[in-house]
Amino acid sequence: MICLGLEGTAEKTGVGVVDSDGNVLFNKTIIYKPPVQGINPREAADHHAETFPKLIKEAFNIIPKEKIDLISFSQGPGLGPSLRVTATAARALSLSLKKPIIGVNHCIGHVEIGKLTTGAKDPLTLYVSGGNTQVLGYTCGRYRVFGETLDIAIGNCLDQFARNCGLPHPGGVYVEKHAKEGKKLINLPYSVKGMDITFSGLLTSAIKKYNAGEKLEDVCYSIQETAFSMITEITERALAHTNKPEVMLVGGVAANNRLREMLNIMCKEQNVKFYVPEKQFCGDNGAMIAWLGLLMYKNGKKMNIDETKPIPNYRSDMVEVNWIENGTCEKRRIPEHLIGKGAEADIKKTSYLGWESITKERIIKNYRIKELDESIRNRRTIKEAKFLALVKDFNICAPYIFDIDKENNIITMSYIDGKLAKEEIENGNLNCCYDMGVIIGKLHENDIIHNDLTTSNFIVGEDYDAKNNNNDKVYIQGYAEYNQNNQNNKKDKKINKNNKVYIIDFGLGKFSNLIEDKAVDLIVLKKSILSIHFDRFEDIWVKILEGYKTYSQWKTVIKHMEDVEKRARYF
Repeated sequence: MICLGLEGTAEKTGVGVVDSDGNVLFNKTIIYKPPVQGINPREAADHHAETFPKLIKEAFNIIPKEKIDLISFSQGPGLGPSLRVTATAARALSLSLKKPIIGVNHCIGHVEIGKLTTGAKDPLTLYVSGGNTQVLGYTCGRYRVFGETLDIAIGNCLDQFARNCGLPHPGGVYVEKHAKEGKKLINLPYSVKGMDITFSGLLTSAIKKYNAGEKLEDVCYSIQETAFSMITEITERALAHTNKPEVMLVGGVAANNRLREMLNIMCKEQNVKFYVPEKQFCGDNGAMIAWLGLLMYKNGKKMNIDETKPIPNYRSDMVEVNWIENGTCEKRRIPEHLIGKGAEADIKKTSYLGWESITKERIIKNYRIKELDESIRNRRTIKEAKFLALVKDFNICAPYIFDIDKENNIITMSYIDGKLAKEEIENGNLNCCYDMGVIIGKLHENDIIHNDLTTSNFIVGEDYDAKNNNNDKVYIQGYAEYNQNNQNNKKDKKINKNNKVYIIDFGLGKFSNLIEDKAVDLIVLKKSILSIHFDRFEDIWVKILEGYKTYSQWKTVIKHMEDVEKRARYF
């Protein structure tokens, strides 16, 4: 079976022909370069209308049209005018050749052509382009969005910066070129919210720095190092959350050598494989549309002409994946000497003055330049220790801090004998969900934003206070606070008996009384549950909200949460 695919979601016009064995028989892309920087949707659509006939004719000179069995096209997401021209061209071909037609999701097309051409089996995919920045992975019958930009995409960020500095389009290439000559790291906003990311503040700050007289090379160097460090970090966070065995980089920005270098270093440190397709398959292309069309059609997906309307807001997680068999996939391997390996830290079990404890070491991230890495690790180590100690004042269970080594970014804390909430939920135990909601409510009641709420950052474990109730050692650092809480728990048997859910990892924590920050905190958690526990999402989320309703302003936060979600990518 042979499929012809049409790609036209933005400024690139692509035609590809692929057979059912995965052989790419034809693949050519023509890029529309506007005379003035920035893409005009109407002009991009006119470019498609002019270019598609030429590319299709070229394809038919190599593969006779009589051999085409299926027409596939990019149905979304993308620019409305571009999508309409692409869909019209696909319908015309389908009707004239009397062949079936199928519309596909552009983002998933990138993932599947990457898997085909690199040999990746079950990758966590970082998709970076002018219009998209997403971390995608397959689970529970769909490609889930584990992390994404909450405002503009990385490619758009670099293009806008270049435009403001008088550099040609597309700007990313020129930013990379000038960045190689930069030597000074300029302080720019580093905005990570769990596995999500924002670039607008970074862009605004970089433009201001350049307008204030900073050298172009230094600003390019700084915006690239900061943005790509953020992107690599959220990929690593998603990797720690999913334990996928592979990472794959796709999209137009995948051509950037510094980003490739960062991700390759991160993957080696996390002991997972790293893949990047060859250049023709990184950016938008027709072959990826043809291949995904084949996968869907061969596995039972059919479409009539009435169903081929463009979907500008076509999210990856809206597509039911019928071509991947569910089964037990290989997982990332954690070194035996560790009990946990997160995105930022290595966790080791140890003993502190006779107490069961763990050390959490924020290890050097070699993908980040030394100056930036030291600043981030030190700031987060101090912040985590501060919040872990503080939250106990509000009857929130968290590990006790025994020691802080600021120089080496190591925290020694009490060992909680239990499992991550993620594991408990996967095993069918949802009893912890209500307590998770109560804990989040108490945080928000006291204007504490966690900023990284996932089911991997709660532990369901043995009641530490009850277990150590009769232990009269008083010489550990912070024991006065520990003993006081212990006495309080004796007075409140209900807390002592039932509150066995512990919250951890406050490295991204902050103080804020803004309703929006509290809403985003919940959105981060909701997305993590949707991506990893999709089959039980409704049951989990209802229980969490029941617990959260112990917070006096829960109605206001939930209402605002709905408003914020409407601003999400493609909605």
